[in-house]
Amino acid sequence: MLQQYLPILIFLAISAALGVVLLTLGFVFGSGSKDSEKLSPYECGFEAFEDSRMKFDVRYYLVAILFIIFDLEIAFLFPWAVALDSIGLFGLAAMAVFLLLLVVGFIYEWKKGALEWD
Repeated sequence: MLQQYLPILIFLAISAALGVVLLTLGFVFGSGSKDSEKLSPYECGFEAFEDSRMKFDVRYYLVAILFIIFDLEIAFLFPWAVALDSIGLFGLAAMAVFLLLLVVGFIYEWKKGALEWD
């Protein structure tokens, strides 16, 4: 059983070692002179001039939800496309219902004006 997982374990060990080596090299050879200007917080290149607890427009959250919707759609479409031959007509109908629900959510956000930034 270990022989089946050995390539994965080797890959994980090499990637972890490479990550540690790259972080160490960056720490050793990186510029260590960090003044107060570099360590100060900023947003989009500007100094913070408002309270950090300000309310966001609801459209920000709608765009975030839209991103999650389409991200999930792609995550489900790839395995579905690979297994379409084996799942048959039932799988096609299930994906049609899933995509219909996503389209309804997209139309809802479109009607709410989440895609229009003034």
